[in-house]
Amino acid sequence: MSGLSTMCHPGTTEAETTDTYIFDPAELSAKQSMGGACAMCHVRWPRPRVPVGALPDGSRVYGCAECAGAVTAHTARAPHRGAPPSR
Repeated sequence: MSGLSTMCHPGTTEAETTDTYIFDPAELSAKQSMGGACAMCHVRWPRPRVPVGALPDGSRVYGCAECAGAVTAHTARAPHRGAPPSR
């Protein structure tokens, strides 16, 4: 998943973070940054409509239905902060 990363500013506490993926704009093409292509697989048609994250400036980044489903599934499986480890 090229371009997919999470970033926080120094000094950010866990309470201030969200589950929003922050994409590195240097890793995205112009089409991906502008919403004209999926941020993960580069597909252009049908035009990506599902928000899958954001750029550091707050602009939304979009994905195709398949990639957005993968992000949702990954997020659902990921342990939440403060939750006890699963056995």
